Amino acid sequence: MTEPLAIGIAGMISTACEGRLTPEEILGSDISLSALGVTSLAVLRLIDAVEERFDVLLDLGGSAAYLDSFPLLVGHVDATLASRVVVVEIARSR
Repeated sequence: MTEPLAIGIAGMISTACEGRLTPEEILGSDISLSALGVTSLAVLRLIDAVEERFDVLLDLGGSAAYLDSFPLLVGHVDATLASRVVVVEIARSR
């Protein structure tokens, strides 16, 4: 997990929760987002913000375990962004 990415997503969660959680509270947590008090409406706001900012699709269908906790969400976004870098590097090397 990259620190700048984690800080950015923690800020997005805080904004989605209308400030009821601080980024610091989110960064220090390892419990589920719902246990932190993140509502389903806040999750929808968060999904919109992450998809818009990082151009990463967060699918609610199927196995969306990455929406269960902050570390899983950051890990999912980080892995998705990293896979794009690899594809671009491979394409450039051809």
